[in-house]
Amino acid sequence: MLQLAWKTFRPRKPVPGMGVLDPSVTEMRVHPGDLDVLLHVNNGVYLQMADVARWNFVADLDGSTRLGDRRWYPVVAASTVKYRRSLQLWDRFRITTRVLGWDERIVYLEQVFTRGDDVCATAWLAGRFLSKDGSRIPMPDVIALLGQDAPPASPPLPAEVTAWARSLDVAHRSPAPTGPTPGTTSLP
Repeated sequence: MLQLAWKTFRPRKPVPGMGVLDPSVTEMRVHPGDLDVLLHVNNGVYLQMADVARWNFVADLDGSTRLGDRRWYPVVAASTVKYRRSLQLWDRFRITTRVLGWDERIVYLEQVFTRGDDVCATAWLAGRFLSKDGSRIPMPDVIALLGQDAPPASPPLPAEVTAWARSLDVAHRSPAPTGPTPGTTSLP
């Protein structure tokens, strides 16, 4: 929690020329407070570490300033982590964060935890942005703010991410049509 507070109020410097689709890398080390009784990183701590890496990603894009000026902030709508190898005390590792794509209201991120060449965990995250008054910010507006050279449309999402988002009911839904459905008649 201290790392997250530090990254929130003292973000790292922006990376010149970094685009919204470029990966962001956060280097970390496992500390005693990260461990559970089995002496490996607790599953909940992975989520906290992923939070830190996402704040670094935002800082790399100079998003801390840009979002702060608009009083927009990110929230997590859903996340899933697949654990492959345990991280142990004093292990050095990195988290690579990248945008997979977005729809009208959600941005989809992948965060990969690696120790050397070993993948330790992979997280998918669906996030949205809100304003201080609680209103939702359309994701294309956020993408345009964070990356002046961002593509006008999302790259295609991997099929498994699309299926995951739909299974959790976080994917954008088109508004329901109004009026009678074609081919039906209205009752008087």
